[in-house]
Amino acid sequence: MENPRFQPVRSYLVDLQNRVCGELERLDGRESFHSDRWERLGGGGGDTRGIAGEGVFEKGGVNFSHVLGDVLPPAATDSRHQLAGRPFLAMGVSTVVHPRSPYVPTAHMNVRFFTTDDDADEAAWWFGGGFDLTPYYPFEEDVVHWHRIARDALQPLGIDLYPRFKEWCDRYFFLPHRDEARGVGGIFFDDFSEGGFDHAFAVMRAVGDAFLPAYAPIVELRGKHPFGERERAFQLERRGRYVEFNLLHDRGTRFGLQSGGRTESILMSLPPLASWPNSPSPDPGSPEASLLREFLPVRDWLSGTQPKR
Repeated sequence: MENPRFQPVRSYLVDLQNRVCGELERLDGRESFHSDRWERLGGGGGDTRGIAGEGVFEKGGVNFSHVLGDVLPPAATDSRHQLAGRPFLAMGVSTVVHPRSPYVPTAHMNVRFFTTDDDADEAAWWFGGGFDLTPYYPFEEDVVHWHRIARDALQPLGIDLYPRFKEWCDRYFFLPHRDEARGVGGIFFDDFSEGGFDHAFAVMRAVGDAFLPAYAPIVELRGKHPFGERERAFQLERRGRYVEFNLLHDRGTRFGLQSGGRTESILMSLPPLASWPNSPSPDPGSPEASLLREFLPVRDWLSGTQPKR
C-alpha cells in the first residue's frame, strides 16, 4: 500500500511535525521534545514526541503515525459503511499541548489522510483534521484571533470552507452528557475529498500550516500572567472535561485503539493532572462563570454575535 502517489502527504506530515516541535520548544523556553519511535505489528509505525517539565507546557505531544492494516477499523467507516473490511493506510500528525498556566489555553491540532487498497485508480481516500482551543480564563481577542487565522487560511481554497468547518467543529467537540462545548472551537473536517486529490490535500495543508500562527501569539501574550491556587483548581476541573471528551467521544482515540496503535501515543492527549471536584457551579459574575456563560455557547466570533443561550 506504499503507493508513490501518496508520498508527498507523508513528506508534508513529517515536515509539519518537525516545524510544530521546533516552535513549541521555542515557546516553552526550557524543555525539548524527546522522540520515541515505534513500530506496529502488522505494518507501519510512528514517532511519538513529548515535552514535559518546568517550562510553559506542563505536558505536550506531537505525534506522527503511518500505519497499515488488513481491515479498516469501525471508527473510520462510520459514514462509509461500504468500505468496512477493506485494507487501509492511515497517516497523520496529532498535537495536544497542556500549558501550566490557566491563562494559556490547551490547544489541539490534527491532520490526517486515509486510503484503502493499493490501486490508485480504485482506492477510496480522504483527508481530515482541524484545530480547536480550550481556554480556562479566556480573552475575547485571543479567540477572535484564533478564528480569524482559521478563516484566512481556508478562504483562498473556498469561501464556504471556514463556516462549514467551524460549524462541524462546534458540533463535534461537544459533551452531550454535560450539555456544553469542550472549548471555543475552531475548525474540523473529515471524510474530505472535494475538488480532487490536489485540492483536498491543499485544504489539509492549509489547516496544518495555520496552527502555529493561530496559537503561538496567544502563548506569548498570556504565558507570564500570574495565577494562584484558585485559578489552578479551576484549570484542573476543566481539564477533567477534556479527559471525558477524549475517552468517551473522540473518533481519533477510537480509531487508534481499534487499529492496534501504540496506546501511550494515543492517550498522550490526556492532561498530566485533572480533577473532578464535587462542587457547585461557579458563582454568578465570577471569572469562572464567564467561561461557561460567554465563551462556551456557540458564537460567531468574527462578526461579534453574542452567544446562543
